[in-house]
Amino acid sequence: MNRPPLPPFSRETAAEKARLAEDAWNSRDPARVALAYTPDSRWRNRSEFVEGRAAIEAFLVRKWQRELDYRLIKEVWAFLDNRIAVRFAYEWHDDSGQWFRSYGNENWEFDRSGLMRLRIASINDAPIAEAERRYHWPLGRRPEDHPSLSELGL
Repeated sequence: MNRPPLPPFSRETAAEKARLAEDAWNSRDPARVALAYTPDSRWRNRSEFVEGRAAIEAFLVRKWQRELDYRLIKEVWAFLDNRIAVRFAYEWHDDSGQWFRSYGNENWEFDRSGLMRLRIASINDAPIAEAERRYHWPLGRRPEDHPSLSELGL
């Protein structure tokens, strides 16, 4: 199964790959997101190590049960051959109503078919007041005219 765009990446295809990942994660559909990874994909997410699509899907179910009203923006930092580095920020709140902005970096490695076989994520959470939120689009895909991380100064 091919998952375009395929490596080696150009500036344009790396940006397209990052936007496709952002769109999938903003769907908050664990099964949809998991399909972007190889069956034996390996992750480091914060201090948690995850391996395989089934474990990725289970991880995402837990994540979005805890991180409510999740909205994400990704931006390419660098790319080379079959690797892409992105930075991201997402906003969410917990079940008590406390809002957070989570900042991080991901390093991605893809196989020839465009599936991600390695994801290394470093993430920090910053509590924010609801008035400090910057992501106000309806849940789902970020609108085309919404500012990027750089445009927001994040």
